[in-house]
Amino acid sequence: MPRAVITGGSAGFGHALSTALAREGWQVYITGRDQQALAAAAAPVSPGTITPVAGDVTDASHRDALVRAAAQDGPVDLLVNNASTLGRSPLPRVLDLDPDVFEALWKTNVGGPLALIRALAPHLTDGAAVVNISSDAAVEHYETWGGYAATKAALDHLTLTLAAEQPDLRWYAFDPGDMRTRMHQDAFPGEDISDRPEPETVVPTFLRLLRDRPASGRYRAADLSARTERTA
Repeated sequence: MPRAVITGGSAGFGHALSTALAREGWQVYITGRDQQALAAAAAPVSPGTITPVAGDVTDASHRDALVRAAAQDGPVDLLVNNASTLGRSPLPRVLDLDPDVFEALWKTNVGGPLALIRALAPHLTDGAAVVNISSDAAVEHYETWGGYAATKAALDHLTLTLAAEQPDLRWYAFDPGDMRTRMHQDAFPGEDISDRPEPETVVPTFLRLLRDRPASGRYRAADLSARTERTA
């Protein structure tokens, strides 16, 4: 049974992805800070199971506990660094960013994923995939998105550098596009975001990426979907 670790697995894309993988026979280990929400999201889904390990990815002791749980029965085939934070809602302009908030953004969106990759690296299978969830904000420039965007751009850069340093693994920066999630709602407080697609609609494209295993790199869900439609 293949094994996956997914951070931010209690809601949104992380929840949708962990459920889909479990239904395809994966043993999935999810983490998140809200223990109650994580437990609700981790209800067993036949034929695989979802195991919750509550905690914060910026906490070294939590990362160690997560790695121990995931690797106790064998090596891990997939790591998805999905957990991230916007920092503050509504989003402030760059010069209005509180230094402590900016530091927290880096710890969660960059430091946490990199530390978890380092901790889990000895337990990854040959050819395993590490997927860092990116954003169009990493390559575009939107007013008030500067703090969050800077962390996603840095995570993209680290992903592709890791690909150059460890070509035996697959390294993906995956941009799922806008989705109807709580974090996206926090980015637009008081606005109607019902026109955004549900996270579940992006999961098939992610699973296709896993199956096809293209070269390491940065991939947009929209581009992968369009490519599939052209070749269908």
